[in-house]
Parts: sequence; structure tokens; C-alpha cells
Amino acid sequence: MKLSAFNFELPDELLAEYPSENRDEARLMVLNRKEQTIEHRLFKDVIDYFDDGDLMLLNDTKVFPARLFGNKEKTGARIEVFLLRELNAENRLWDVLVDPARKIRIGNKLFFGDDESLVAEVIDNTTSRGRTLRFLFDGSYEAFREKLTALGETPIPKYIRRDVEESDAERYQTIYAKHEGAVAAPTAGLHFSKHLMKRLEIKGVDFEALTLHVGLGTFSPVEVEDLSKHKMDSEQVFISEGTAAKVNAALDEKRRVCAVGTTAMRSIESSVSANSRLNPYDGWTHKFIFPPHNFSIANSMITNFHTPKSTLMMMTAAFAGYDFLMKAYEEAVKEKYKFYSYGDAMLIL
Repeated sequence: MKLSAFNFELPDELLAEYPSENRDEARLMVLNRKEQTIEHRLFKDVIDYFDDGDLMLLNDTKVFPARLFGNKEKTGARIEVFLLRELNAENRLWDVLVDPARKIRIGNKLFFGDDESLVAEVIDNTTSRGRTLRFLFDGSYEAFREKLTALGETPIPKYIRRDVEESDAERYQTIYAKHEGAVAAPTAGLHFSKHLMKRLEIKGVDFEALTLHVGLGTFSPVEVEDLSKHKMDSEQVFISEGTAAKVNAALDEKRRVCAVGTTAMRSIESSVSANSRLNPYDGWTHKFIFPPHNFSIANSMITNFHTPKSTLMMMTAAFAGYDFLMKAYEEAVKEKYKFYSYGDAMLIL
């Protein structure tokens, strides 16, 4: 398919600046692929679509405060540094994005914090905005990471034009987040509250976790009309033997297996056996899913409403069916559903 097929008119006011007041009271659009029907519910009503023995796959990655602000040596210019991934713990090397990038060259030093106790030196240019930084800090590795966390800011998406607020530290994180390493939240999971998960457990629904550390590549714009030529950035994935066994047992018993979010879906589609079962996995994935695609593991999916021409929308279209998804998105705009990270949710059956 072509990039232009995924364009649609999305009014600015439908981009969610804040999450719903209560996690599980966001709106929920339910798409039934077999019946080609659309229902309008609240997220907490998701319990009505799952039964004893059904399985939900959650991405338990944890967002770290990846956005830092420092000052350039000599000029004092304010520079935003977005931490992407740690390259070498011993030497404290990080892959980052800087803004404004034109001011930052190899050899420059950046100073962080009011006391300037954390310093970083630029040692490489990786892309137009990408740099490799070596952090200089007197103290243990644990103290260094604590310092990064203390100075960092919750990396809410750039489309949110307001300043980061204290509540974002909690709300831009799933309640089951466990393994730190993501620079963006797996947003479909933001709708689960402790109360809703307890109700699902009482009903007999099982939860299994996998980990995909979400990078900014998930949100990178597609710049080629021919989708087969788009290259995704790699993201780290871990699927345990226990999770794979539970998923495969649910499939063998013809239970519902629900991927909570596009990141969970990418993870499982990246580790499929020859007989369409889930393999354990510890590695990286750059899998790009767009129509047409035969999904091997999940038979249902929870996801947010995504922006035009995004890889997330393309994967959702591959699962829901392109025509059905475009119809649903047209309905979502008409009914004023909220889109993107803090937006409303969709359940595809």
C-alpha cells in the first residue's frame, strides 16, 4: 500500500492534551471484524468482551524521564537533550537527540542542573539531530542514574503544547510498568486501572507480560510513498518462556488472545514459529507491519487512535482491515474521540 492511503483530516482539538480523569473511563470504540459493527462504550466496559481463560498480553516496559535541559559551555545556550538509549554503562555513553542541533558540535560540553554537577561531552554526530554524549560525573553508576532521573523530565509527546505537570509522571506510565527502558509509553495500557484489572482477574482473564522498550522510532514519520521501502528503528524485546507457553496454551484451547497495544503486537509478530506459535525471544525487532499482513498470534487487539500516516495506524489497519479502519476513524472524528497518546481507545475483535 501507499503512504497517501493513510492520510485523513484530523482536527487539532482532537489531539488529547490530557488523559481522561480516571484511567478506565476513557471512551472505547469496539470494532467487530466479523460482523463489521462499531459500538461506543467506556474503557471499563472492555470486561464485557472477555471470558474465563482469555489472555491479555501487556507490555511492562517503564518510561524513564528522558528529556533533559542543559546549557552549552561559554554561550550558556539552553539545549534540550532527549536520551534515546544507553550505549555503554561503564563509559556512560548515550545515544541522544539534541535541539537546536545546529549549535551542538563534537567537542562541545553541556552542563546540567543548577549546580552544574552533571556534565556531558559530545563525542560523535550520528544523524542531523542525533549525537553521542559521554557523561562526566563524580560518583558511582547508581548515583549517576539517580542524577539523570532527578534532572530528567517525563517525555510526554511534543504535540502536547503545555508544560509537563506533576501528574504526568504517574499518568504517562502504565500501572504495571516494571522494566525501565522506554522513552515513550505503550499508550494502550494507560487505560487499565487497578480496579479494572482486579475485576478482569476475578472473571478469570489471565495477564501475561512481555517487554518492548519503546523508542522514538515507533513515532518517526514515514517519508516514502512506497511503504515497503520504509525502515523501522530497532527496539529491544524480551518474551519469556513462561509467557510464550501461556500464550500457546490459550491458542491451543481456542481462547481469546488480546495484544494490548501496537508494541505488544509487534513483539509477538517478531517471534512466530513455523506452526504459528509464539517463541521466547531476547533481542531486537525492526518489524514494520502494514496491510496486507497475516497475524499469527493475537486474535484481538486494544490500541489508541493514531495520527495520519503513522506506522501505528498502518499496523492497526492491517489488523482491522483497511476499509473498516478508515470507516471507524471517520466515525471517531465525527464523534470527537480523542487521538494519540493520552487519547481514547479501540478494541478490535
